[in-house]
Amino acid sequence: MKRTFLYVAAVMLTVSIWANAQEETSGQYVRCIAFYNLENLFDTIHDEGKNDYEYLPDGGNKWTSMKYENKVKNMAYAVSQLGTDYDPRGAACVGVAEVENIGCLYDLCAEANAKYGRRLKPILIEGPDRRGVDVGFLYDSVMFKPSKVNGFELKAHYADGGEIKTRLQLCVSGYLMGDGKPEKMHIIVNHWPSRYGGELSSRPGRDTAAMLCMSICDSIYRKEPNAKIVIMGDLNDDPYNHSCKDVLKARKYREEVEPKGFFNTMWQILDKGTGSLAYNGSWNLFDQIIINEPLMNEKLESGKWTYWKPQIFNKPFLTVQEGKDKGTPLRTHKAGVWQNGYGDHYPTMIYLIRQK
Repeated sequence: MKRTFLYVAAVMLTVSIWANAQEETSGQYVRCIAFYNLENLFDTIHDEGKNDYEYLPDGGNKWTSMKYENKVKNMAYAVSQLGTDYDPRGAACVGVAEVENIGCLYDLCAEANAKYGRRLKPILIEGPDRRGVDVGFLYDSVMFKPSKVNGFELKAHYADGGEIKTRLQLCVSGYLMGDGKPEKMHIIVNHWPSRYGGELSSRPGRDTAAMLCMSICDSIYRKEPNAKIVIMGDLNDDPYNHSCKDVLKARKYREEVEPKGFFNTMWQILDKGTGSLAYNGSWNLFDQIIINEPLMNEKLESGKWTYWKPQIFNKPFLTVQEGKDKGTPLRTHKAGVWQNGYGDHYPTMIYLIRQK
């Protein structure tokens, strides 16, 4: 009897949440666009020329088939839940980071599609990162139709002159679908150089990454002056850091955004004390989603997609529930111990709406 009561209560709660979401978005279509750092989604096979030894069966993490399969299952469930607060079909597209190869994404999509009724397909272009991790892109094959994919290599150097071998910037252009009215979007997925060696000494690499991202946007604008652009990724900087605030010029408040400028949808969330990853007891929000002015200022009455609001997907199942790490992301490994968790970053997302 007790088990039945709990089941019914859970169903009632789900129905209530979805009813509230429907009421809040009455009269509009909703689409979710998300980003998720998957924290070292490696398979168990060595990729020639890549430093993936830590994620092999005889490596430091004893990365066996059992661990890999559990990782895929966990990430597939998490990805399948993105956006469902406002659309039961989930996110239209998800940019991802820290993936070893396209095979890992095929496995993740297969799991999410078979178990959770998703319709995900993957995109990934191999880059020069020394560890072999790349950014990728997952899209719902009904809600988003890709038309062009490009990878852009970052040319940057460390303070000592050494070349930075880092991830490509992946630009996926395509059409966000809805009621027979496809609308073109450009989504740039990033994983900027790390803070290895310290924030200040590693800053030039991220500043250069921001310049490359600006260059990609400029090339889009030259062909499409009113293009709608989403910049997403693990930027290894917070919204107020130099790369985002001064190089990319992504603004905190909508009224500060100039024509064809950028609005950082995550900055005000961080100001309220919420982040996407925790370090030494404090929050950072490296997992940013930045939109351009045409997407931010599109009028709802135009019948086109326009920005609605952001969200950090910090659900309880992704979160440590007890101990000194309580309230932070539940990682795959912690201090060398396998926790069978998800990742050290929370997913971030934005919602777009369009008049019915």
